[in-house]
Amino acid sequence: MTGSLPKRLQRGRMILMRQYRLRQEGEELQIVECEAPPPAPGPGEVVVRMRAASLNYRDLLMLRGSSGSGGGGEVIPLSDGSGEVAEVGPGVVEFRRGDRVAACFFPDWEEGPFELRYHRKALGGSVDGVLTEYAVFPASALVEAPPHLSFEESACLPCAALTAWHALVERGALAAGETVLVLGTGGVAVFALQIAVAHGARVIVTSRSPAKLERALELGAWTGVPVGERPDWDRAVWDLTDKRGVDHVVEVGGPGTLGRSLNSLAAEGRIALIGVLTGKGPPDASLFQLLARNARVDGIYVGSRAMFERMNDFFTQHAIHPAIDRVFGFGEAAEAYAHLASGSHFGKVVIRFDES
Repeated sequence: MTGSLPKRLQRGRMILMRQYRLRQEGEELQIVECEAPPPAPGPGEVVVRMRAASLNYRDLLMLRGSSGSGGGGEVIPLSDGSGEVAEVGPGVVEFRRGDRVAACFFPDWEEGPFELRYHRKALGGSVDGVLTEYAVFPASALVEAPPHLSFEESACLPCAALTAWHALVERGALAAGETVLVLGTGGVAVFALQIAVAHGARVIVTSRSPAKLERALELGAWTGVPVGERPDWDRAVWDLTDKRGVDHVVEVGGPGTLGRSLNSLAAEGRIALIGVLTGKGPPDASLFQLLARNARVDGIYVGSRAMFERMNDFFTQHAIHPAIDRVFGFGEAAEAYAHLASGSHFGKVVIRFDES
């Protein structure tokens, strides 16, 4: 494998492999350069030379020590990454050297219903993630990257895109002509907008930023609600839909916004409960609307490898490109975290693995 490495990394039978490690005590993200043997795949495993990674809100929670998903000690952060196959182990027939791949958030969730045991191997949380130049994965924990996407774009898919896809398509059975309410313009929200538009749905987007609402309209949103002017955004949504309500809510706020999301629902509507941007406490709103509307709330946490592959086929068919707000270099990971924490982004924040 040494012959396939960049000259900068070749040291005889040793390589200088750069990676970040996240220390669980306090808010410390520290880069570590270490010399190590070339990563070798075992049976059924694949070594991937990572080319790009993207950040999710979960990564901020990990940095702050408040995610509840860490395994203790140090961990390589970030769950979302893409790269090219550098080496395959015995028995691997799905991939070969040079293939472009993306890693699955839950390596053990290949298909079928979710099981709690999958949390034991969540990338960038309970096990090492992708903010490293080389990583080893089971072949079953990788998917082919969509051919029309760059490494930076493919790195946006494993968590944010798949979560939106699971919510609206796999669980939500989204249909053309339905109305979707998307809260905010972060990674999951923008992917939900793009997926819904491609399905022929009407999309309402909320944001405090008029500029972000304009960008949402450019991506095909039907209309936007400026929550700075309309803190009663549920009433605005109700009026926009002629007092019918929406069929789907992509709910990323959590307890602080759940009540208004319930107020926005049509009869037999669905709320995909995805995020906890307003905290992890109990909602302070009555759940009566859930009963009155014969509605449902689905908890959504990423998705399986089979879902990932179906989503990639759809993205390829519809030529969907992720909305990337900003790309940082490998040595700028701390700046990338800070940019995500500022809340100024639209869509995804990406780290490119450069050669410098």
